[in-house]
Amino acid sequence: MSEMVELIKQLRDRTGAGLMDCKHALVESGNDIEKAILWLREKGIAKQAKKASRIAAEGLTTIKIKDNRAVVLEINCETDFVAKSDPFIDLVNQVAEITIDQLPDNVEELKQAQNAEGKTVAELFTDAAIKLGEKLDLRRFVIVNKSEDEHFGSYIHMKGAMSVLIVTKGGDVQTADDLAMCIASTGPSYLTIDEVSPAERAQEKAIQIENAKEDPSFAKKPQQIQEKIIEGRVNKHFEAQVFEYQEYVLDSTKTIAQVLKETGVTPVKFIRYKVGEGIEKRADDFAAEVAKELN
Repeated sequence: MSEMVELIKQLRDRTGAGLMDCKHALVESGNDIEKAILWLREKGIAKQAKKASRIAAEGLTTIKIKDNRAVVLEINCETDFVAKSDPFIDLVNQVAEITIDQLPDNVEELKQAQNAEGKTVAELFTDAAIKLGEKLDLRRFVIVNKSEDEHFGSYIHMKGAMSVLIVTKGGDVQTADDLAMCIASTGPSYLTIDEVSPAERAQEKAIQIENAKEDPSFAKKPQQIQEKIIEGRVNKHFEAQVFEYQEYVLDSTKTIAQVLKETGVTPVKFIRYKVGEGIEKRADDFAAEVAKELN
């Protein structure tokens, strides 16, 4: 094996970069491995800047729990293929570990946090971007604390497509885990009807009044009946989004409220992260995308 081939192999093993990128880096750095790594990083940052306008709507969510603290986190990439790759999964796990250990206040602070080797999260992202060739985005995270008499329940769907964390009082961890699974399935917006704010109710009432105007028979009803109909529709709208009114997915003959009563469990809060939710995916022309990358 020639010296150049051996150097390329070492550089590729250390960085995960492509063969031609490794060769180019070594040529530009006079066959110095450490300088070549820095060169790849610098070029990786430049490539990341070129990719900034691209949409990263795939990726993974995860949950990390340590004692009375938990982290729910989402990191995005561009394709499902990369989301399933070992380097991306490793990045997600590393960042979750750093988050729960160092407790940053926001994403920008997390990007400056360091791992045990002294690399910042931002540098980990640059290294992963070089290896994977996609735009990567540290989208969001939340740190949740509980008391000693509370339980964390967690559920990760399809290896990270969705993550749900719930904090409960009473019962046990298994019950909390089952409730987290239910939240993943039904996607509630509220735990109880009391969480619906007066402003939200007023907004929905206005919508229902406008919708009712499209029904000629509604106007013929007495004012008192109209108000009851509108109130009923508003309640129905929100009840569909309230966890305690939803079906218990592990036994469709029961509601969540019934299960909570039977088990003596009180839900305190929940977090539900679904990969890419709220991100508008863009359908670019492939030829145009290639042209942009070559420029």
